[in-house]
Amino acid sequence: MFDLFNLAGREARYGPAAWRIGDSITTVRSSAPGQYLEIAWEELLPAGWDPAAAFKGLDLGALRDGDPRAADALAKVQALWQQAPINAQLDRKRVRIPGFVVPLERRGMLIEDFLLVPYFGACIHTPPPPSNQIIHVRPSKPHEGVAMEPVWISGELVVQRADTPMGSAGYRINADLVEPYKRQ
Repeated sequence: MFDLFNLAGREARYGPAAWRIGDSITTVRSSAPGQYLEIAWEELLPAGWDPAAAFKGLDLGALRDGDPRAADALAKVQALWQQAPINAQLDRKRVRIPGFVVPLERRGMLIEDFLLVPYFGACIHTPPPPSNQIIHVRPSKPHEGVAMEPVWISGELVVQRADTPMGSAGYRINADLVEPYKRQ
């Protein structure tokens, strides 16, 4: 299990530890042209796809822990989100996107394989986001970092499924660059 809240000594490298569960990263588009297209997480969603569609007609406020309807709804949503549709127009595009690191393989402090997710805490203490909101990242060289560290990832985005213990990804990036994200 990852120790999200042991932030001692990381403030100098990653900035103040002010991220809370559910906080999202803001993508600020660069005005300078570059070799990567900066994208926001919403662009990974195909046009017209509604992630909340599975909840329509369900009064979530009326459900309580242990209610079989709640368990059924969660199972239905998880199945739909695991197979969430992707935006095929982004396949093979060279992109730059910010997100949070969820390590999959590590060697000490070196992360060799990870998921990139759009909000703090995703895949660890909360249910994972839909698969079209998770990117499987293989950095070109191991990244020295920690769980839930905010970073920029740059590389070729490929439509490729990856099922991991932390969630199912709809995309993959073999990252050319992994850079620290500075909160605005």
